[in-house]
Amino acid sequence: MNYNSQKHHRRSIRLKDYDYSQPGVYFVTLCSWNRECLFGEIVDEEMGLNEYGLVVQQEWIQTGTMRSNVTLDEFTIMPNHLHGILIIHDERKGTLQRAPTTERFGKPVSNSIPTIVRLFKSSVTKQINQIRNHPGLPVWQRNYYERVVRNEKELFKIREYIQNNPMQWDIDGDNPKNVR
Repeated sequence: MNYNSQKHHRRSIRLKDYDYSQPGVYFVTLCSWNRECLFGEIVDEEMGLNEYGLVVQQEWIQTGTMRSNVTLDEFTIMPNHLHGILIIHDERKGTLQRAPTTERFGKPVSNSIPTIVRLFKSSVTKQINQIRNHPGLPVWQRNYYERVVRNEKELFKIREYIQNNPMQWDIDGDNPKNVR
């Protein structure tokens, strides 16, 4: 397939001139390829993870375990997406600072949000494709949604949204049954 700049142009959803490796709180959403329900199903407003969903869960938890400056906060795995809050700490100070929005954006670097997400998606894809014996099949959409959390009130609302997400599945726009 040839590259067509009109057809293949992707508008960045990242904050202009923002450094996503600096300390802060970040809300991310990663969607499965074509929003396929790969990770399990919602039954009685609770998420039941299947074999692929358990891989996602294990790797998400591993994301926080293997990085000393990253803490996982609230997260949920849905049939076709993952919502999670990542906290990047300043290793020099050992304290959490809210993410400012005026720093210069740099290329993805170790322990930055883009690198964390890329490595997570890569590991999950490899493992799921080994299970289904189909190397090279996509598991995730190319991009992801992120938001820099700016204050405690916003963090509380995002946590509440994540916790309630399985109960909202029947009306969720990511539920393929609701797409028209």
